[in-house]
This record gives sequence, C-alpha cells and structure tokens, in this order.
Amino acid sequence: MDMSAYPLLEGIDEPAHLRELPQGQLPRLTEQLRDFLLESVARSGGHLAAGLGAVELTVALHYVLNTPYDRLVWDVGHQCYPHKILTGRRREISRVRKIDGPAGFPVRDESPYDTFGVGHSSTAISAALGMALASRNRGDQRKTCAVIGDGGLTAGEAFEALNHAGDVRPDLLVVLNDNEMSISENVGALNKTFARLLAGGVYGNFRAEAKNMLEHMPTPMREFAKLAEEHVKGMLVPGTFFEELGFQYFGPVDGHDVDELVTVLGRLREMDGPRILHCVTRKGKGYAKAEANPIAYHGVKAFDPAAGLKSSAEPAPPTYTEVFSDWLCDMAEQEPRLWGITPAMREGSGLVEFAKRFPERYLDTAIAEQHAVTLAGGLACEGEKPVLAIYSTFLQRGYDQLIHDIALQNLPVLFALDRAGLVGADGATHHGVFDFSYMRCLPNLTIMAPADERECRQMLSTGLSLDGPASVRYPRGKGPGAVPDQSLETLPVGRAEIRREGRDVALLAFGTMVAPAEAVGAELDATVVNMRFVKPLDEACICDIAERHERIITLEENVIAGGAGAGVAEALAAMGLERELLHIGLPDSFVHHGERDEQLELVGLDTAGVRDRIVAWLGREVVSPVSSQ
Repeated sequence: MDMSAYPLLEGIDEPAHLRELPQGQLPRLTEQLRDFLLESVARSGGHLAAGLGAVELTVALHYVLNTPYDRLVWDVGHQCYPHKILTGRRREISRVRKIDGPAGFPVRDESPYDTFGVGHSSTAISAALGMALASRNRGDQRKTCAVIGDGGLTAGEAFEALNHAGDVRPDLLVVLNDNEMSISENVGALNKTFARLLAGGVYGNFRAEAKNMLEHMPTPMREFAKLAEEHVKGMLVPGTFFEELGFQYFGPVDGHDVDELVTVLGRLREMDGPRILHCVTRKGKGYAKAEANPIAYHGVKAFDPAAGLKSSAEPAPPTYTEVFSDWLCDMAEQEPRLWGITPAMREGSGLVEFAKRFPERYLDTAIAEQHAVTLAGGLACEGEKPVLAIYSTFLQRGYDQLIHDIALQNLPVLFALDRAGLVGADGATHHGVFDFSYMRCLPNLTIMAPADERECRQMLSTGLSLDGPASVRYPRGKGPGAVPDQSLETLPVGRAEIRREGRDVALLAFGTMVAPAEAVGAELDATVVNMRFVKPLDEACICDIAERHERIITLEENVIAGGAGAGVAEALAAMGLERELLHIGLPDSFVHHGERDEQLELVGLDTAGVRDRIVAWLGREVVSPVSSQ
C-alpha cells in the first residue's frame, strides 16, 4: 500500500515511535490512522466500524501507557485493528483474517502487545485483574488497563470482575468505550442509563467544592452532607454504580478528542486503586456510511469505500441462517407459544424478521448467554415454546445452565446452533466444533445435524415438537442447494437415511459431511448413510450396516474426541459387534483463521482430503468416474 498519504503513520512501527511524537501531532496521526484503516479493510474485508470508533482511544492509550511493559487488555477485539497497526503489524493488516495474515482478534503468540487472547466478550476486566494482582505480588510498577465496550458490560462475567476488583483493590484502570453498540443495538437497563448521561464536569466540580466545605464542618453535618452528596451524585452521573463497587469513576469524556484523552489518561496513570474512565465514542467514526449504518459495517467483505457496501442484484440460494429465519416466522404464525431468543446476535442468528413481525415474542438478552439459556427454561416451565438461536461457540458459555437448568429438568427448549463447524475468518474463537461432544454426553437431549437446507427446516420442526430439549446444528453460509419445503413437516426421531447402497465399506456421515461422503462413496462404490441424528443414534441402522460391511467410516465436522463417531463406536461395542473403524473429523488442535474452504482442506475434511484419508486407510487405489472414461 502506498504510504505517501500517511507520512506520520509510516514512521510508527511500534508504540515507542508513537510516544516520540509531540502531542500536538496526535490529531493529525489519528486522521491518517483512520484513513489507513478504512483503505486496508476495504481491500481485505474484516471488522470495520468498531475500529473506526476506537482510533483516538487507541492512540491515546499507547501514547500514555508504556506498552508492552504496561498491560493493555482489549475486550472482544473487534476494535483492535488500530492497535495492531500501531504495534508492528501495519504491513500485514491488509491480509487480516487471511490464512497467512494476522488474526482479527488479539492473539498472544502473534505479538507481545496482545496481552490476552480474545474473541468472546466480557473477559478483559477479569484478565486484567489477574495481571494487576500478579504485578502487585511482584512489587513492580507495571500499570494494567482493560478496555471494554458498553455491550461487553451486559455480560455477567464483567460484573463479577468489577465486584471482585472493588474488593481486592489492585492498581487497575478500566476504560469503558461507550458507543451504544455491540453488534446489534445494545439493550437493557444499563444501556438506558448511559443514554441519559450528563456532562462530567458538573459532578466533578461539585464534589471538589463539597470536599473543601466538609473538612470544616462538625461531624453530624458532615454525615448529613455526605448522604446528600450520594443523592446528588446519583442524579448527575452513572458513576454511583461503579463507585459502590469500589471504583473511582471519571467521565464521561469525548472519546474522539485525543488531546483530552491523553490528558485524562496521563492523570489516571499516576493514580492507584481500581478506577474507571467512561469514554463516549461513535461506532464507524469518520466514515459517514459506517456512522449511519454501523451494523452493516461491523464486519465487511472487500468493498469500494467511495461507493460503500452494495447488495447483490442476483438472488442467491438461501443460507442456513435464512432457512432458520424463514422457518421461525412460519412456525410462529402457527404456534402462538413460540418465542425467539438471542444473546445479542439478532442479525447473525437470523432474527431480524422475527423481531419485526413478532416483537412481543422476541427477546434479546444482550451478551448474556447463561441468562438466555435459563430464561428459555423458565418459559418452557410455563408451557411456552422457546427457541434459542445461538452460535455453537457461544452456547459453550452457558454450559452449566444447559446441564442443570435444561437437560436435568428435561425442559423442551430448542437450540438452533448457527456457525457449527469451521467458520472461516473469525478463527479459533468462533469455530463451533465441540457441540457434538459437549452435548452428546447429556441425558434427555436430542441432537440433530442436517445434510442440507430442506432437512434443516424439517429438523427444526422436529425439535420444536418434542417434549424435551433438542438442538439442530448447521454451518455458516450456504448448503448443497436443496430447496426447503415450505411445510412444517417433522422427521421420525432417531432415524437415519441410506443415501447410497454399496459394498465392503460404509460411510456414516453427519450433517455437512454427507455431501463429501456421497462424492467419495460413488468413487469407492461404498454405502453412504446420512445419519441425521447424533442422539439418539439409529442403532438398528448401525447394526444392519455392521452386519453387511466389515469396514465402517464415520465423518463429522466436529472434534473426533467424544463426537458422533465415538457414539457409533460405543453403539457397536454395546451390540458386541467388532468392525474396522475409521473416524474422520477435526484434529485435537485449534484451527486458525482463513477461508472456510482453506480450513476444510487444511484438516482434510474437503472431498479430496476425505478421499485421500479413506484410500490410505483402505490401502487401495480409487479410479474416479471421470478418469475411467
């Protein structure tokens, strides 16, 4: 990229270079950084609006803090691109989220400036608290700062960390980046409180004058005045809440005034104890199209900044998320007890249309997965039909609730697990590759994996019809292209489907692996089974297959350990049937960012990889139909 338009930025390969600049040049630097970020992400795709809104804050933090010695911990990481540009990754940022480029989130082994790996929200205060306590234990002078968005404060972990920090009182600064957004609009009472903010100087001046007056008052008057101060304080600023937790509250300040930020952060750096700085920012700042529509510009593909994002003129086959969205609205028309629930992922999980058409039955819990799961359980207790639309990776955060509040009580909650399997550019923090394993071990759960879009709709109807908990897991993006039937028909529970009859070898495929299994099965003249249900397994079908085939191969887009293939092995062992088994699935390692097709190829779950693995196991050559002609 031509850096002639960014002369100040070109000279910064690490924050130490930034700190050499006179403070008066920082506004100009932030302009260059914002323009460079826009140009880079427009070329590569990635997270945009959050980073645009955090430019001044990022510059000020690295200018004031002695990073990486001082610890700077980012929450979620959507806003970390300016941080990466300033910390030695400027030349690589145009390949962000590519298989050979930097990750879209902070990653510890990528840079010493990435002090804590993130991808899920609301972890920064907890991690920073641990770092601050370690620093105190060593007796060093290291400063620790956590940056968390207002959306991140809607999760329980953030409050748990604030509560603990206020008790143990470390040298910890928490910066609240308040832009009234997470990915969707923020919801909840806390967000409404921030929306009523008044100017921070009023309370600050009041408190300083009151303190001087109180020093000369008799004790009874001081106690009365202190009580009065608390009432006034509660009317003027949202700091009352944080101060009750043991934090000193400062702000709100303009998060786009880099001079003010440097001044305030400089003063706060010299203080001790837990303190919080409230910065008001605007997501998408500096790019009018992103400011006007921060949701659309949260994560983007490559685009022309002058033209902005364009919608495709040609109709495309529906994604699995769109199949779910259509089903949810169609089913809600027929079932007045149906509820749609999401933990802050309305757009990503396909609940936009449902929220418009059925607002009285739509619930956004904010970033609170644990609450969302138990909330659904409470609805189910009263005879309602809750559907929790949630990414597979985010349901992990509500696992205790899944066990105790849903499975143990056998409550009929339907989990629509989006982004199952490998998800592409978001990488290891967002892959949904453990749900077969962590759900299969739970009693009472019915677990389904559709082979195509039509089957996805049928399975959703099936899950909602059951008297206990059920899940339907489907991948990001499009499927094989099967047109969904508009009916709301169900499938027989625990019944597999034989897609192809062959000989010698049987391929038992789950969900997304049915398509490559069919392709390879045709070349091998193998039997191919669409297993459909991970739990309950179709044991009759497995027994029949085992009686007719000496070699059985299971295929799944889940980790092999404890996954669907392990369930098949357990079923065969219980039936006393010994067969040669090969389990094909994800390895016992984390898969990093890149395109989904690249990731599938990397782990051998694309058609070619599956073919090679099976051929090697069988120890024979395979002649494809094309080459035999």
